Order: sequence, then C-alpha cells, then structure tokens
Amino acid sequence: MSQINIKQLDAQSPEFDQQLKELLHTDLVVDHQVTTIVDDIIHRIKSEGDQALIALTGKLDRWTPDSVEALEITKQSQQEALARISTAEREALEKAAERVKSYHQHQLQDSWQYTEADGTVLGQKVTPLDRVGVYVPGGKASYPSSVLMNVMPAKVAGVEEVIMVVPTPDGDINDLVLAAAAISGVDRVFAIGGAQAVAALAYGTDLVPKVDKIVGPGNVFVASAKRAVFGQVAIDMIAGPSEILVICDGQTDPDWIAMDLFSQAEHDEMAQAILVSPDQAFLDAVKASIEKLLPTLSREKIVKISMESRGALIKCSDLDQAMDIANVIAAEHLELSVENPEQWLPKIRHAGAIFMGRYAAEALGDYCAGPNHVLPTSGTARFSSPLGVYDFQKRSSIIHCSADGASELGKVASVLARGEDLEAHARSAEYRIKK
Repeated sequence: MSQINIKQLDAQSPEFDQQLKELLHTDLVVDHQVTTIVDDIIHRIKSEGDQALIALTGKLDRWTPDSVEALEITKQSQQEALARISTAEREALEKAAERVKSYHQHQLQDSWQYTEADGTVLGQKVTPLDRVGVYVPGGKASYPSSVLMNVMPAKVAGVEEVIMVVPTPDGDINDLVLAAAAISGVDRVFAIGGAQAVAALAYGTDLVPKVDKIVGPGNVFVASAKRAVFGQVAIDMIAGPSEILVICDGQTDPDWIAMDLFSQAEHDEMAQAILVSPDQAFLDAVKASIEKLLPTLSREKIVKISMESRGALIKCSDLDQAMDIANVIAAEHLELSVENPEQWLPKIRHAGAIFMGRYAAEALGDYCAGPNHVLPTSGTARFSSPLGVYDFQKRSSIIHCSADGASELGKVASVLARGEDLEAHARSAEYRIKK
C-alpha cells in the first residue's frame, strides 16, 4: 500500500464552491522566456527558411541532416516502418483507423440550397481546406493514436494534402508513428518538431509547404508557436493538461474507477483526475484501491504528484448534484459510471467526450472507439467541441437573386443602408429596384 494525500471535498460544505474553483485553476499563461524563444525561432524560419530548419534540428533535436531533402521521411520509409512493426500492432492500428474513419464519415456536411417563391436561391457551399499540417509528438512521447485522430477526419473531409511533422530527437524515428502515417494516408512527412515545425507549416519554406490549418498536440513551445501564428493560419486549439471526471453511483468496481483516474493522471504532473459520488463508503473504497494499485504503475511518481496536487474525491448529495458539478467543471473526459446513464445525459451540458456506463473506459476513446480524442480542456468544453470533419471544412454563403427578389430585397437594404449613412450601399441596392 502507498499512502496518498488526495483532496476529499464535500459538495454540501459552504466552502465547496471556492474549493472547487481553486482545484480547477490552471495557469495557462506562457512564460515570457518561452515566448521570446518562440518568437526568435519563428523569425529565423521566416528569414532563413530551410537553413534555419537544419540548424535548429541540429541544436534542439541533436541530429543534423546531410541535406535539406533528408528532413523529409519518404513514403518508402513509412512503408518499411509498417513492415517492421508486429502483426498485432499493425492490425490494431488498422482496426482503430477504420473505426475512426467510420465515425467521422457521419460528420460530413454537404452543400445545400433552397429557392424562394420569387426565384431567389440561397444556400451554403461546403469546401474542404486545401492543405493541413498535423503536428505529432516524437521521441519518448510518441503517439500513433494522435496521427489517426488528426489525419483521418481531414481525409474524410476531403483535404487535398495532409502534411505531418514529427520531431526525431537524436535521429530516432518511431516506427509506430510512421506506420500510422502510412495507414492513415498522410501525403508528406517531415522529421522536424518544436516551434520551428509550426513556423515552417505556417509560413512555408522551399521544402515544407505552407498550410491553411495546423492541428495536433505538443509541448509548451509548440503551444506558444501555435498561438503566435494564429491568424496567419488556423489552429485547432491551445490544449491544457489532460483531465477526467468520473461520476459513479457507488456500484462500479472501485479498482476500475481507480485505474480510470490513473489513465489521465499518468500523462503528466499537471493532469487532473476527479471522482464525484454520493456514496462516502465507495469514495473510501476507491481511495483504498488508489493506494493499493499506485505502486503497480510504471509511472507511479507522475501519477502520485498529479493525484495529490490536482486530484480530488468529491462527496455529493445525489446524482443530480453530481451533474451540476460536472457542468461547472466542463471536463475533457466525463465518465458516467452509473446505472441507466441515458437518463442523466440530458442534464450534461458541458463535456468534451461522455463515456456512458460502467464498461466505457476513457482509454477506449483514446485509441479505438471512433470519436476523436482531441478534446477541449480547462473548462473550454463550455464553448468548444472535439476535433472533427467540420474543422477541416469551410463554408461559403450562396446568394443568387432573381430580378423580383433583388427588387424586394433592395427596398429593405436601401432603408437600412441609409439608416447607417452608407449612401453607396443604398444606391447599389436601389439600382436593382424595379420602377
């Protein structure tokens, strides 16, 4: 058994609201020194292009390519990596890719039009982005699942060209990441990472093509660079630490719940794992499971820091109050580990992904359930959604006026334009009014 000092809160306490606010607080302000470094890197890429990429790769990733062209990982290399991984790994990647593709096909949006009585046609044209950049962490933090989750919805959306960047510290290439790239149909892959990769995607170099949008997770330098280039290109989001909220009625195996909490706490020391239940005896049982199972984890130290600094066991009065707490937290991952979870779903307004019932472990969503694992964090589920096909499509309005329609609309536009003292607007509309 390993003693762990995890916060235990009571939702009935007068201090609970303040305690919860303090628990959820995350300082996402980027350090000034990081911003300065990132700004310098971006300036170098803009001014020096590929030569800066080579120099920064040598300095930051500790390997120097023989030529600029060596920064590109060929399709042949991707296929060789696919051949090197085990049969079980290949089959798992292929199965996960197929499930992610199938789910996201349901998100496809079509163009639409309708015709009014006077013949005016209004509508919306849906068009995929031309080129997208996908950032994939490399080195020790290698995530082939991130390749699938970021690339497959772009491909389903019809994006013409998907460019992937992945750092290769000390020249080490992760076969699973390259295999995932081959399976998901990435068009080009470059062995670059950090802020320099983001800048290359945003502004383009002779080697790396300029993209329209950058998606994918990364460290603080990557996040800062994405923030800096936003506006030059679109980005998916600025992600905070990973988080999970479990609501349980007390009837799920406490070992299961403890491991579900660990599944997010093991990401890093700032990850957050919270359990809410109306059953105090169950909360005590889960704490005992946490102490029993913690020493069995390879990432025990990370999990312990995460659970003690940002984790909590919260006692609520009933499941109705638990749902209210869930809407305040607006968690990235929400497990409804309760009987008949469907009855509680209408009460949930804010969550990135909702896992229904005792068997839907969050880890299944990370890899192969089908829905995207790129989710809003730090309470941003109040206004943000998971990454999806819609993030790789843009919409154009269609306005096709008949003569009669333009005449009637012109009368309305004329009045409003003159009310705004915009004469040219008014006269432009008035020219179309039938005499």
